[in-house]
Amino acid sequence: MEKRKHSVYGELKLYRSRLKEGLSEKLKEAVSAVVPVLVIVLILSFTIAPLPVSVLMEFIAGAVMLLFGMMFFTLGAELAMTPMGERVGSSLTRTKKLWMIVLFGFILGFVITISEPDLQVLAEQVPSVPNMTLVLAVATGVGIFLVVALLRILFGVALAPLLVVFYAIVFGVAAFVPRDFLAVAFDSGGVTTGPMTVPFIMAFGIGISSIRSDKHAADDSFGLVALCSIGPILAVLILGLVYQSEGGAYTAEAIREIGDSVELGRIFLEALPHYFQEIAVSLLPIVVIFGIFQVVSLKLEKRPLMKMVMGMIYTYVGLVLFLTGANVGFMPAGNYLGQTLASLPYKWILVPVGMLIGYFIVIAEPAVYVLTRQVEELTDGAISANVMKTSLSVSVAVSVGLAMIRVLTGISIFYLLVPGYTVAIILSFFVPKMFTAIAFDSGGVASGPMTATFLLPLAMGACVDSGGNVVTDAFGVVAMVAMTPLITIQVVGLVYRLRDAKAERVEETRTVPGLDAYDDDAIIEL
Repeated sequence: MEKRKHSVYGELKLYRSRLKEGLSEKLKEAVSAVVPVLVIVLILSFTIAPLPVSVLMEFIAGAVMLLFGMMFFTLGAELAMTPMGERVGSSLTRTKKLWMIVLFGFILGFVITISEPDLQVLAEQVPSVPNMTLVLAVATGVGIFLVVALLRILFGVALAPLLVVFYAIVFGVAAFVPRDFLAVAFDSGGVTTGPMTVPFIMAFGIGISSIRSDKHAADDSFGLVALCSIGPILAVLILGLVYQSEGGAYTAEAIREIGDSVELGRIFLEALPHYFQEIAVSLLPIVVIFGIFQVVSLKLEKRPLMKMVMGMIYTYVGLVLFLTGANVGFMPAGNYLGQTLASLPYKWILVPVGMLIGYFIVIAEPAVYVLTRQVEELTDGAISANVMKTSLSVSVAVSVGLAMIRVLTGISIFYLLVPGYTVAIILSFFVPKMFTAIAFDSGGVASGPMTATFLLPLAMGACVDSGGNVVTDAFGVVAMVAMTPLITIQVVGLVYRLRDAKAERVEETRTVPGLDAYDDDAIIEL
């Protein structure tokens, strides 16, 4: 008995040590992601774009909550969300019942999307469509296209031809949709693949593909997010054709006046119960689905099961802190900052400032962390997390710059999306399959809660002050953020392919006698 107590105590001590080490590592990653954005806004607020003290204090308090929220969420995703998704996916595939995969795929996509916090944020900011109407349309689109994505993995269908077909349908329908629905539809495709959906669905795809033994199984494990992003776009475009909008104008929220620190704390404390309830409802479908599979087929032992339970608690706490900080602290600051910058005589400064914020803000997206880690693990380090993060930062910087140009000029989003997606789809036929799938997944992942709660309000504030149409000119930021990674990640894939081809040519020529004295470049030139 005494020996058993020592054993349990030793395990507990080891677990605490690993937990402390994990939290410390995640806190460092969160600091590196959030602090650059905090510094940029502080510099702007003390120089060219003064913010009211109340807005600035809300922003700083929100940034602190973001730090700890990211820390807990990223640890929770590793411990719970990813292993749960993989186990459910592989268990479902082992049943070899196609109808079950189709049914569970649709239910999973529909239910998780309804509870996706990003979608709720977007729906609340769209004045012309009732919230629930938009949410149900988007959820139906995700459910249908998650089934399409699962069938693609099971039957080994190439992703590129599917993308050509579906985006041709999307842009064909978009040509007949009222302008008020256009930007909102493409924004919907970005926000649905957020911190709730991505960790579970990506791991779900890995679990489905793990049953296959062919050499393309790993490549096909990516692409779920890519296809799930198309569903909402198509669903909202169809909604635009059949739904009679009652109009509705966007009205900016009044700035809260904060008298002291106690009042500041009260604002966040009053918001916390709402997000505790919202995230509980969001996580419930995942917990229920996993619980059903645990009872019926998984039957995991106590230790791994308890590890997942702790991971879900960390995920829950992390998302509550993150979304409270983002919605209460970052949204008012983004809106007011946009208005202030647009009111300057040199309002074109919105473009470089937007690009700078976009470069750093994407790393603070929780789902970006999940994607970059999974890419690094599945490619055995061939595509590193740092390469992915840098590529995403560059692409989001470009997309936010283009979005700010739209705000200032009022040009149609069609003139940017059509050429952008055309280039992305053409590239898909020249880069390795895995890079295409990762690129289109990255587009959905990059446009998460930070985009919806800071970049979109930034554009809306600037649009209001510039006298533009918020629905047609400001909306579309999320769509732009979702589009540019499709190009940049595939360009990285093209570089990898050229590098590998160069290495192969060098290896072939080394077999020729007398060439040992030459370096690689000289051999290729010869």
